[in-house]
Amino acid sequence: MSVTVFGSINIDVTAYAERIPAIGETLHGTAYKTGLGGKGANQAVAAARLGVPTAFVGRVGGDGFADEAARQIAGYGVDAGLLLRDRDAATGIAVIGVDAEGRNVIWVIAGANGRLDATDVERAQPQLARSKVLLLQIEVPLESSLAAAAVTRAAGGLVVLDPAPVPPSGVADQVYTAVDILTPNEVETGMLLGTTPRTADDALSSARALRARGARTAIVKMGALGAAYSGPEGEAFVPAFKVQAVDTVAAGDCFNGGLAAGLAQGLSLAEAMRMASATGALATTRQGSAEAAPTLAEVRKLLGGS
Repeated sequence: MSVTVFGSINIDVTAYAERIPAIGETLHGTAYKTGLGGKGANQAVAAARLGVPTAFVGRVGGDGFADEAARQIAGYGVDAGLLLRDRDAATGIAVIGVDAEGRNVIWVIAGANGRLDATDVERAQPQLARSKVLLLQIEVPLESSLAAAAVTRAAGGLVVLDPAPVPPSGVADQVYTAVDILTPNEVETGMLLGTTPRTADDALSSARALRARGARTAIVKMGALGAAYSGPEGEAFVPAFKVQAVDTVAAGDCFNGGLAAGLAQGLSLAEAMRMASATGALATTRQGSAEAAPTLAEVRKLLGGS
């Protein structure tokens, strides 16, 4: 029962304001904060906080942010023994703007994240081979991620790919078949398929279309509306839990962490979807990226009250 994340780790610099400024405009913000981020690190923290042993494979740079990133991810209970310090690069950062309604815009500078390669897969091979679930994103080189996926799948594990950010050229057909579960949000789905889903029915249709391209199981995340899934176990739309959202940063990452935690514990896809939805929903009720991930007790409480 273990989860491994092969992916990105950043230090986030988040600014809060009433609204997102227009191009060329300067606005006074209300607050700012720094903290652990990166889609990979967020997913790892989310899974670990749900009580599932979780390991992280990635790189930080040779700068001052590196120590802080390593300290924080380990502090959340993630096994960071495979986090490499790459002294020829800078630690990845994200600059995030959040408005009064919790909506966000994000600029990501990859730094050391962009240097993950075959050597990282090789040094992590024992961990990848014993993982029940491997979580991937596209904030690190996709070729390296797919090499990691091959190790986990060959050993019988499940691979979940969050195709974000979607490359400008899209993703090749072989990417769909190289993983077990694909989890785009509505914007990413639009970039992959050419049509952005707007409703629950649209989301289900999009999930089926992603399966037609080769994905074994497809999950389309629709934010506050919910999420659709289609796979060998069946298909359905899971409405979102009703919460008071203050910050949507990392909600999708927490969804994926919750999904992996559920699957690693042997839940069915339908059951893991509810855990994922609860985890993602609770992440929107507080500010921050990795720090927004809820505890297992909080998720159980929300699930029990539904």
